[in-house]
Amino acid sequence: MEEKWMKEALKEAEKAYKKEEIPVGAIIVKEGKIIARGHNLKELKQTATAHAEILAIQKANKKIQNWRLLDCDIYVTLEPCMMCMGAIISSRIKNIYIGTLDPKKEKEEAKKVLADYEKKYGINVKIGILQEKCEYILKDFFKNLRKNGGEK
Repeated sequence: MEEKWMKEALKEAEKAYKKEEIPVGAIIVKEGKIIARGHNLKELKQTATAHAEILAIQKANKKIQNWRLLDCDIYVTLEPCMMCMGAIISSRIKNIYIGTLDPKKEKEEAKKVLADYEKKYGINVKIGILQEKCEYILKDFFKNLRKNGGEK
């Protein structure tokens, strides 16, 4: 089931890629159904908070008409940043499924930070779902960006 949901998050990442956004996608699942989707839109919206996870959380809040996302899982193609982890914790999501760790961080340090979140907040974190596909879309995006002289 985890791979099925991560494939849906990857579809969101592909949408971001096509919009020339950093290709990160997220979905929120409750009771076996996707209740929200999101992908990065920082460039399009010109706001620093338009991350995939934040947008998916906002849509899920609206869908269930509650800021608490109890009994929800989030699937995200890239390790959430501090801002997004704060939003995940605040919304009471208990299970986070991550495609790949942030390549800018040392993997062991990232794993330690995620383990701290598990310990402090009771969040379950699983890393490496469709990792190669999640890494590929990011690497391909930045390779093309560099080739075309852009920056993000």
